[in-house]
Amino acid sequence: MSHYTTVNGLSIAYEVIGDGGRPWSITPGGRFSKDTPGVREMAHALAEHGNQVLIWDRPNCGESDVCFDGPSESAMQADTLVALLRHLDMTPAVITGGSGGSRVSMLAASSHRDAAAGLAVWWISGGVYGLMTLGMHYCGGSLTAAWNDGMEAVAALPEWAEVLERRPENRQRFLDQDPKAFVASMERWMGAYCNCTGELVPGLSEADARSFTLPTLVFRSGESDPYHTRATSERLHALIPGSVIAEPPWDDDEWIVRSAAARAGTGHLFERWPLLAPQLLDFAGT
Repeated sequence: MSHYTTVNGLSIAYEVIGDGGRPWSITPGGRFSKDTPGVREMAHALAEHGNQVLIWDRPNCGESDVCFDGPSESAMQADTLVALLRHLDMTPAVITGGSGGSRVSMLAASSHRDAAAGLAVWWISGGVYGLMTLGMHYCGGSLTAAWNDGMEAVAALPEWAEVLERRPENRQRFLDQDPKAFVASMERWMGAYCNCTGELVPGLSEADARSFTLPTLVFRSGESDPYHTRATSERLHALIPGSVIAEPPWDDDEWIVRSAAARAGTGHLFERWPLLAPQLLDFAGT
């Protein structure tokens, strides 16, 4: 059952699975909620070994508030994650996540290093095609709707249906946005995915990655995956001193197969994430 608290002025839905022990966090990707199959199951697999595991709905996901502040959506969510962990007295935590959740986790660990005891990431978005696709996916539709027809049109977009259904108060948060200011936010957030600055991961400079001192586990991405390129995972490993790179417990085409199953309604994108638990536990020494 979800609990709710307010951090950074936002109502955030969360659950903590497990009683006491080392704190962990799991952040899913996309704008998927903590209730997406595989996320809670992964938390239970970690909690069974004496850990307490936070799963949560990021701002703009599930039952949490929408928010359009910050230099990027991921940076805003990373700051919210750390504020939530501190509020729950769960720092330092082993911070983990996949796909968009990996980006949030990396930014959280980089910007708030005292809050992290370790970092583990998989399905790390990267490459020109992958990042440009994300910019349009997350920001393009909302920007166009606000530009042409205002905030009512934004709130009517299918991509926001879940956060309106599960947290009806979000509708007013949309309508309270000035359309021009909202467009500026979407342009800023979209620009964060432009890798013209040379950042391997949006918001994480190579200098920041090279200065990491915490234990880090990077799962190698599939060579067949155009959105989370193998080169991105291998380069991240090369940048972070002392990081460990590991083969994930699934085939090279895991992202492609899971994505197809999710679109067809025959499976879920994160349903095999619990398979990562043994390697994560070994990495963390629990």
